[in-house]
Amino acid sequence: MNEQMGVQSTGRQAPNAIWVLRLVLSLIGFTAVIAQVMLMRELLVVFYGNELALGVMLANWLLWTALGAGLLGQWTMRVIHPRKLVASLQTLLAFALPVTLLAVRASKDFFHSLPGEILGPVPMFLTSCATLSILCLISGGLFAAGSRLFRDMTGAPIATATGAVYLLEAAGSGVGGLVAGLVLVRQSNPFEITALLGVLNLLAAWAVLAPVSARRRVLGAGFAVIAALLLIGAYELQPLSLARLWHGFNLVAAQNSVYGSLAVVETGESRSLFENGLIVMTVPDPAAAEEAVHFALLEHPQPRRLLLIGGGVNGSVAEALSHPSLERIDYVELDPKIFDVAARYFPAAWRKIRSDSRVHIHSMDGRRFLKSTPDSFDVIIVNLPDPHTAQLNRFYTEEFYREAAAKLRPAGILSFQVTSSENYISQELADFLRCLQHTLRQVFPEVTAIPGDTVHFIAAAKPGTLTSDPQELLLRLRARHLHPQYVGENFLPFRMSPDRMRDLQLQIAALPSTP
Repeated sequence: MNEQMGVQSTGRQAPNAIWVLRLVLSLIGFTAVIAQVMLMRELLVVFYGNELALGVMLANWLLWTALGAGLLGQWTMRVIHPRKLVASLQTLLAFALPVTLLAVRASKDFFHSLPGEILGPVPMFLTSCATLSILCLISGGLFAAGSRLFRDMTGAPIATATGAVYLLEAAGSGVGGLVAGLVLVRQSNPFEITALLGVLNLLAAWAVLAPVSARRRVLGAGFAVIAALLLIGAYELQPLSLARLWHGFNLVAAQNSVYGSLAVVETGESRSLFENGLIVMTVPDPAAAEEAVHFALLEHPQPRRLLLIGGGVNGSVAEALSHPSLERIDYVELDPKIFDVAARYFPAAWRKIRSDSRVHIHSMDGRRFLKSTPDSFDVIIVNLPDPHTAQLNRFYTEEFYREAAAKLRPAGILSFQVTSSENYISQELADFLRCLQHTLRQVFPEVTAIPGDTVHFIAAAKPGTLTSDPQELLLRLRARHLHPQYVGENFLPFRMSPDRMRDLQLQIAALPSTP
C-alpha cells in the first residue's frame, strides 16, 4: 500500500521525482568508473605495475558486473518494492567500497609467496576475481533494480526503461572518469575516495526512500550516522591498510600521482622510493649512483652535455657533476610528484641537485623530451628500473635507440644498466641480455657490456669510441681528479678484467633466433 501510494505521489510530482531518479541512476555509472580507476591503480601496485594485468582486471570486472545484472535481472521483475531494493543495494555499495579496497591491499599476503615476486597470469586472475566480486555484483544488480524502478515511475516499457538507464549510467561514467582523473586521483587518497562515493550513495538511497517513508527524519538520521561511520573509518583504515600492503617495510609516506602510487619506505639509514610497487631509487646508494654515471662518462673523452633519464635523486646527478668538463645536465622524470617527494623525504640529495646551475630539471616523458628538444648530447644515460612494464620497456627498444642516436653528437654515447648476476647467468637471463645487446647493435656500430650484478650496456655513435681497457679509464679518472668510493682504482680493473668481459660476451652473443 505504501509503495503504491509512493508511486502515485511521485506521479503528481513527476518532473522533480523523475529528475531525482535520473541523478540517482547516473550515480551508478559515476560510482563504478571512479571505483574502477581507484581499484585498478591499487591492483597495479600488487602486480608491480604490470599493465598486462589491466586486461585481466577488466575481464573480471565485466564478468562479475554481468553476473550481478543477470542474477538480479529476473528477480527484480517480481520484487514488490523496487525502491527498497535500490536503496538497499546502494547502502551495501557504500560499505562494499572500503571493504574491497581493504581486500586488495591485503591480497599481497595471500598470493605472494616471496617478497618482490611478480605474479603470473593465473594469480593475477584469482586475485582480481576474488577481490572485485562483491562490489561488481552489487553494481550490476543496481543496474537491473534501477531499470525496474525507472519503469515503475515512468510507465515506460521495460526495454525502453533499460535503455534509458543504460544511457544515464553511461553519462555518469563519463563524468566520473573526468572527476577521477582531474580531481580525485590528484587530491585524495583511496579511502577518502571510497568515503565520498559511500556518502553519495547513501544520499541517493535516502532520496529514493524518502518519498514513501513515513519517518523521513529518522531515516535521514540513520543514513547520516552511517555516513559519519564511513568517514571516520576512511580516516582510520588508510594507515592500517597501507601497513598491510607494505608488510615487512617501514612505510614513511604514500601518495597518489596521475602516473601511479608512490611510496617511501625506510630501512636503517636509507630510504627507497617505489612507484606502482617497483623500486625507483634508494637514497643514499653510492654504489648504484656511481655506476649509473661514471662508466658512461669515463668512456667519453670529454663529456660536456649529459641527458639523464630517471633516477637522478639517488646521487647520480651529484656524481655526474664531479666531472669537470660537464657544462650542462638535463635531468628528466616523467612524474613531477617524484620531485615533490624528493624535496620532502630526500632533502639532502635534492639540495645537491637544485644548488647547481648546470642542472636543468624537466618533468616530462623521456622519449617525448628526446623528440622535442633541439639540443644534442655527448652522453645519454637511461637510469630507470628494469623493463618489467610496458611503460619502462619503451626505453629498451630499437625505436628508442634510434631516437637517442639522432640526438647524440659525433662521439656520443648511450648507456643503461639492467639487473644481472655476479657469477651465474641463467638461460633466461642470458636470453634477455642477448636480446638487449642484439637490439642495440641494430642502431649503434659499437657496443660493450660491463659484467656484474648489474650489466652496463654502453653504445657509441661511431666505431673506435669505446675502450674495454680499465687502465685507460683509470687514466681519465685521475686526470679529472675524481675520487669515487666504488668505481675507482681497485673496482674498475676487477669489474672490467679481460676474462670477465670475454665470458659475458660469450654468454650473450646473438644467436640466429635472438629477437
